[in-house]
Amino acid sequence: QVRLVESGGGLVQTGDSLRLSCAASGRTSERDAMAWFRQAPGKEREFVARINGVSGGGVVVTYEDSVKGRFTISRDNAKNTVYLQMSSLKPEDTALYYCAGDTSAVISQRAEQYDYWGQGTQVTVSS
Repeated sequence: QVRLVESGGGLVQTGDSLRLSCAASGRTSERDAMAWFRQAPGKEREFVARINGVSGGGVVVTYEDSVKGRFTISRDNAKNTVYLQMSSLKPEDTALYYCAGDTSAVISQRAEQYDYWGQGTQVTVSS
């Protein structure tokens, strides 16, 4: 089994930055793709960003349109940790942020594609 633990959330003001971390333990692989999703109250869980696993093709990242240019996903395989650097935060970024892992090679933004999940970390951006 794989365990994911997110951290780094908090209450910030519009325009501030935060860095979320997702520490993986257990039967995780550096070949797994990792992603961040978020879910605001009353809304469905939505894709935020994805980074591929280690492969011969180099690093491939994808972002949801509303976070492009503001958020950066990265991973440190030596530490089994994935990060989400968030800047220029807006009130609409307020949500519970989840880390997820995908053992397949399929590039997907669908939550159903991901095999294991963390419990989430809350990000609240005040106006």
